[in-house]
Amino acid sequence: MATNAVDETKATEATTEKAVDTTESDEATRTEAPAEAEVVETEVAETEVAETKEEAPTGVGQGAAAVVSAALGVVSLTGSWVGTIAAARQNLVGQLETAQNAGVAQQIQAVYGDAWQATALWGGLFAVVALVVGVVTLARPAFGTPGRIQAPWIKAVAWAGVSLGVIGLFLAVLKYTGILLGLPSAS
Repeated sequence: MATNAVDETKATEATTEKAVDTTESDEATRTEAPAEAEVVETEVAETEVAETKEEAPTGVGQGAAAVVSAALGVVSLTGSWVGTIAAARQNLVGQLETAQNAGVAQQIQAVYGDAWQATALWGGLFAVVALVVGVVTLARPAFGTPGRIQAPWIKAVAWAGVSLGVIGLFLAVLKYTGILLGLPSAS
């Protein structure tokens, strides 16, 4: 009898080990399947995020255009290196072309008046470019993705560029025509 009891115990242990092994392999299969599903779900989510990023513009270009518009508006008011060089060139040309026996009014116009007008032209050019860039930046959302709202700071900076451009253009016209700081009379 003792032999039978030992044989039965060994058989029970063997059956239990097989059951444990089967359970472990089933658990491994169950844990592997959700892991694979999570990987697939993660890849799908990453693909959707990438597609969303590609579809939705960030507005960086519009922001840059607004800043450029404002900067050009400031340049139109304060003057630029190009305007200074153009004025110096006109001053030199006026000195070279003016005859020694020319009247005072003619000398003032050739030496100072033409240089002043060259500065006004360059200031006006910068103002017009600031206006165009600002207006295009403000109008861009009308031609873009429907429902996409332009960032408030972009609108504010673009409006600043348009305003500075209008003021710069107005001052350039006044300088060029001689209404603002015209040449002194030679009489």
